[in-house]
Amino acid sequence: MDKLKIGVKAPEFAGKDQNGNNIRLTDFRGKKVILYFYPKDSTPGCTAQACNLKDNYEMLLKKGYIVLGVSADSINSHKKFIEKYNLPFPLIADTEKEIIKVYGVWGPKKFMGRTFDGINRTTFIISSEGVIEEIIEKVNTKEHTSQIL
Repeated sequence: MDKLKIGVKAPEFAGKDQNGNNIRLTDFRGKKVILYFYPKDSTPGCTAQACNLKDNYEMLLKKGYIVLGVSADSINSHKKFIEKYNLPFPLIADTEKEIIKVYGVWGPKKFMGRTFDGINRTTFIISSEGVIEEIIEKVNTKEHTSQIL
């Protein structure tokens, strides 16, 4: 799959959130979407990123954004992560990695000297018309809202 670029239509997707509700990108047409992909629930970097978005959530809403997180974790794992950190936005369980692969965020990663395939932390800012406006690949987990704005 070709790498997604700014200015192209964001790929449609459907998935289940932490409560088993169906979530589709088309549900948010008319709103700006922050679609962020992260490696794993409750790990230090992923927690820092989620909490930064949570701490700035009201400001993001006022600016017209909807926040959606996606990882390959299960619905149950997402539910625990949300409850533990009181996250106000949905997390999509993409256990089959369908959305992850369509958005091109699955691939080689390096950690502690070894290389393996996994989710590359990436955020897509999608316009109210469903077009990718920005792609953040070098995510600063502790300052992610600043990067978005």
